[in-house]
Amino acid sequence: MVNLAKLDFAALDITGKNYLTWVLDTKIYLEGGNLGDTIREENNSSFQNRAKPMIFIHRHLNEGLKSKYLTVEDSLALWKALRNRYNHQTTVILPKAHYEWIHLRIQDFKSVAEYNFALFKITSQMKFCGDTITEEDMLEKNFNTFHVSNVLLQQQYRAQGFTEYNQLISMLLVTEQNNELPVKNH
Repeated sequence: MVNLAKLDFAALDITGKNYLTWVLDTKIYLEGGNLGDTIREENNSSFQNRAKPMIFIHRHLNEGLKSKYLTVEDSLALWKALRNRYNHQTTVILPKAHYEWIHLRIQDFKSVAEYNFALFKITSQMKFCGDTITEEDMLEKNFNTFHVSNVLLQQQYRAQGFTEYNQLISMLLVTEQNNELPVKNH
């Protein structure tokens, strides 16, 4: 039967491929409703407050997972069962994210926005798995992956002394937009 209620975010897939984003979305939603304690150890939540997350979590599970965990009545127990089942995703995602980080080059993208999206996706995955990418790392990644023909630009951007990645990316976006106008006019 099709779930007719509109979901707040994608349901947890039975393969677990969206487990990491599902966990984040679920935690944020529960914290927003003052129900975050219900999925933590030693919670003193009332029975009513423990039932609300169960309803929410069940709504955001694949039908097969709903059937598998149908008899679990406690939100913490369900949370732990799902974590035990899918937390291995970090061991799959982290090596892939490292590989993508190593091979990420600004010159491989058609636009700064596409590059920025890819960079944030990779750094978010790494951060969720426990690795931290600093502002300096992101700045160096940009400077070191400029195309060879843009070495002068790379040196000019480096000389500006950016301390935050968003400062550099804003400058690159403005430059990209300013360069598109003459091309369109030509």
